[in-house]
Amino acid sequence: MDFDYAAVGHVTVDLLPGGEQRVGGTALYSSIQAARLGLRVVVVTRGVTDEIERLLAPYAHELELLVSPAEQTTTLETEGVGANRRQRLVGWAGEIAPELAPAAQIVHLAPVAREISPRQRGGGGFVGLTPQGLVRRWSAPGSAIELGPATAEQQALGGVCSAMVLSAEERDSCAGVIAAGLGAGAVVAITAGAAGGALLLPDGEEQEIGGPRVTDPAEDLGAGDVFAAAMFVELHGGAPPARAAEFAAAAAAVRLEGTGPGAIGDGAAIRERLERG
Repeated sequence: MDFDYAAVGHVTVDLLPGGEQRVGGTALYSSIQAARLGLRVVVVTRGVTDEIERLLAPYAHELELLVSPAEQTTTLETEGVGANRRQRLVGWAGEIAPELAPAAQIVHLAPVAREISPRQRGGGGFVGLTPQGLVRRWSAPGSAIELGPATAEQQALGGVCSAMVLSAEERDSCAGVIAAGLGAGAVVAITAGAAGGALLLPDGEEQEIGGPRVTDPAEDLGAGDVFAAAMFVELHGGAPPARAAEFAAAAAAVRLEGTGPGAIGDGAAIRERLERG
């Protein structure tokens, strides 16, 4: 079966302050956003199959799921928000085999913990990358996650991208990935929360990202992932980069004004938020 949007990355168990457990991961948040924009979506992940199916049960009607079995599901202990967010890796599901990605119009390489192989090249004409998970480092299970520079192999993934989205905090660590992407003609969005961020174009131009800002979010988990999915979908549909980034900012604003994956908006909600400014 062919899909419009395939997100490849770990669906995670997020352990939040106070003992709350929530399903998470870039692949999850971006896939829900793509589905609510009307696309046929599949999540390609790795972990404990029964656990992931249970975690995604509320969204089973919106997306398909392809799980590579593992002894544990990637589990992250999370506290703080935005640039002050800190995470510890409690469990890791392992690398997702490159050949698992199905055919799709948009393939989103969505690593959270180095699960994307440098051999991964996507299976569609449009490849989007959110590279934060490529540059995360940890010394042992239970240790804090830190950012480090991408390896030469990881940097090469930028060269197969049509577009890339990352946060300002990750820009230095992902410098080589960004350079490879721009050199291959990719559009790169650097998000910066309420400050907006920057849009980097292959010709060397840098533009401010327009669209709505949210200065007091209800919470911000997954907002960057929602931004990425909305931008990838708009770019694939032919929107100019600046317009695609504005639409993505509105999608993130809708998510920021609610709590959890249920707050992710559909196309009508995003357009209304964009018009409201």
